[in-house]
Amino acid sequence: MKVTSSEIIISAVKPSQYPGDDLPEVALAGRSNVGKSSFINKMLQRKGLARISSKPGKTQTLNFFLINEEFYFVDVPGYGYAKVSKKEREAWGEMIETYMTTREPLKAVVLIVDVRHKPTQDDVLMYEFLKHYGIPAVIIATKADKVPKGKWQKHLKVVKETLNLEPTDFLVLFSSETGQGKDEAWGILKKLMK
Repeated sequence: MKVTSSEIIISAVKPSQYPGDDLPEVALAGRSNVGKSSFINKMLQRKGLARISSKPGKTQTLNFFLINEEFYFVDVPGYGYAKVSKKEREAWGEMIETYMTTREPLKAVVLIVDVRHKPTQDDVLMYEFLKHYGIPAVIIATKADKVPKGKWQKHLKVVKETLNLEPTDFLVLFSSETGQGKDEAWGILKKLMK
């Protein structure tokens, strides 16, 4: 996939603020600090488009990135970050749930997990939520460069088993350092957006 243009169009908190052009959308979900911004920047070949923060919990809105004027990446707030008040977390949860369950142009959700660790309870809940609503899921197991090649399959097996991954969903080993998995991820997303 050749990305010729990418820009953030709007940061939305409610449906009335979502773009009205009906272009396909792919949402990006994952724990705070799992590497969503790095994934976006690597996929779009843009260094600072999605801001990478040393402080988790920075994304507090739905950020719509228009790509090639053909589709959107929608970055949603990370989950599982404790330093945010319960009330704020509930508000984010509601905002994300409203978006994912009512948004017609949403074609798939990319769920980003850290391949070095077993998926968290929050990751499992997010995956089960997607399955419950019939939303196609693409699991990106990132930070592959931090795991020795000989252990990749073992780590991927843990991800598959912990999430109880359905055969219809995709699992891609990814590294935003080396670009591994980038072409495979684009191939899957292009099919899902048709």
